[in-house]
Amino acid sequence: MSAPSTTGGRLRAYLEFVVAVLFFFLARSTAHRAAASLVSQAWFPLADQAIFLFLLIVVFAAFGLVFDRQQNPVAAQGLPLRAGWRAEAGLGMAVGWGATVICVLPLALFGGIAIILSTHLSAWGWLVADAVFFALAAMVEEVAFRGYGFQRFESVVGSIGASIGFAVFYAIVQTLQPGTTHISLGVSIVFSFVLSMAYVRTRALWVSWGINFAWKASRALLFGLAVSGVSSHSPVIEGDPMGPFWLTGGGYGLDASWLALLVLLATIPVVYRLTRDLDFRYNVPVFVPGGIAVDLDAAARRQHETAMGAAAPAPAPLVQILPAAPAPPADSVPDTPPNAH
Repeated sequence: MSAPSTTGGRLRAYLEFVVAVLFFFLARSTAHRAAASLVSQAWFPLADQAIFLFLLIVVFAAFGLVFDRQQNPVAAQGLPLRAGWRAEAGLGMAVGWGATVICVLPLALFGGIAIILSTHLSAWGWLVADAVFFALAAMVEEVAFRGYGFQRFESVVGSIGASIGFAVFYAIVQTLQPGTTHISLGVSIVFSFVLSMAYVRTRALWVSWGINFAWKASRALLFGLAVSGVSSHSPVIEGDPMGPFWLTGGGYGLDASWLALLVLLATIPVVYRLTRDLDFRYNVPVFVPGGIAVDLDAAARRQHETAMGAAAPAPAPLVQILPAAPAPPADSVPDTPPNAH
């Protein structure tokens, strides 16, 4: 999408982008404090993500309503409940799941994964809670890195510039976690670029959310692998991969492996191809009428009169007045009817 043509519009959009980024850090800190004071440590991650997501959606919607006069600011953030949005999310989850399987298969074939399975009934309940956690966490990242702030920055530097800029921003945020490496930084940049491309081509967060959710949740909940250095997400399955660092990523997980970097790079053309129909449907230029309304018939008539000269006025129609019929003479009218005698 093209950037606004006026410098004032770009400056305003840039300031809104800066405010959105600053609010991201404020909302994250606020959600941490609120969750710590409301729930126990066991429920803290879930409550933290839920509060964080609520703050982002509500405040960004307020920004869109007040600053940009958006009629539906929640949908404008990339969350329209349009026809087929569930299928879009399913498409994204299929891509994320496929990328995970392609990464896990070499681990199983060339190294191995030592799996510990828990059969406690309570563990399955916590597994559902962890799935909800990943769903919320993925949506938090989509709203934060491809929602209102991304859109305002996109109107300044364009889609490619915004995708690159927010990929770097996402990687910087990821480096705040312990155990990050140069490879994990590259994986974060490529992964964010994949998600941004999914948003730009669909103008919604459903496909990117599905990719984000499946890429992380399937590794943690189905294979028990570490995600960004955290290996305690799944209470049912705990996996310990064995193999070289470039294949496993060590204790940080696949997010720090060369294998994941190559797989995510290969995912870019796949996502581009799978979103072709959605791109055609939602990125068709919208022609906004502008200028002054013109009566084409009147303009054509004036042009004809200018070329041919003014037509002579039509003569007034003739009105013929017929004379009134003469009244019969008085003596010709009989005094009495003929049959009176």
